[in-house]
Amino acid sequence: MSAREDLARLVRQAESGTAGPPDPRWAALTVDVERARRAAVLMLFGVLDDVPAASGKPLAAADLDVLLLERAHTLGSHPGQVAFPGGSIDRDETPVAAALREAEEETGLDSAGVEILGTLQELGLAHSNFLVTPVLAWWHAPSPVRVVDYGESAQVFRVPVRDLLDPDNRVMATVHRAGRTFDSPAFTVNGVLVWGFTGIVLSGLFDQLGWSVPWDRNRLHPVAV
Repeated sequence: MSAREDLARLVRQAESGTAGPPDPRWAALTVDVERARRAAVLMLFGVLDDVPAASGKPLAAADLDVLLLERAHTLGSHPGQVAFPGGSIDRDETPVAAALREAEEETGLDSAGVEILGTLQELGLAHSNFLVTPVLAWWHAPSPVRVVDYGESAQVFRVPVRDLLDPDNRVMATVHRAGRTFDSPAFTVNGVLVWGFTGIVLSGLFDQLGWSVPWDRNRLHPVAV
């Protein structure tokens, strides 16, 4: 089965309620649905065009990638964090429409080349009180991407999934806040740390797809916030 077929199968399972049990950290991504603002993110996978995976381990197709961006370090909310393209859902707008619109505005991609596979369960982003719909998509006709507004993003990049799955690139991000320590799955790729909401969602997605391989969850990576 191809990567695209795996992703499409997961969407069908999510829509029918037959998907496997989510990562416990997915279940913890909750907010008050009556008060939360709605948002959507585009989880766009495709065939990497010109940058090979750094990892030589046969963990996934060497040319399979996912689109991410690094938020500008001057932003008031989640500065410098790596995220999926996405943002708030406007009035009378669907999650799919919002995810594509935001992706176009943030990365300059041509949405005509994006095949929407479907949506996954809504997830809460408590820190900013968002209820987020992940929109899973396949890039059947990739287009160039770039930072459209440096006031919003520091970089836009396509990262090989093989590099994300490589156990050498996986850590547990630890954050100390209000006298407590929080940890979550994270990835060290492209000179950045993919952690927090994005790290949890990617890790849970890979687990549900059956793509994950064992990695050392005792490797801690402190995060200053």
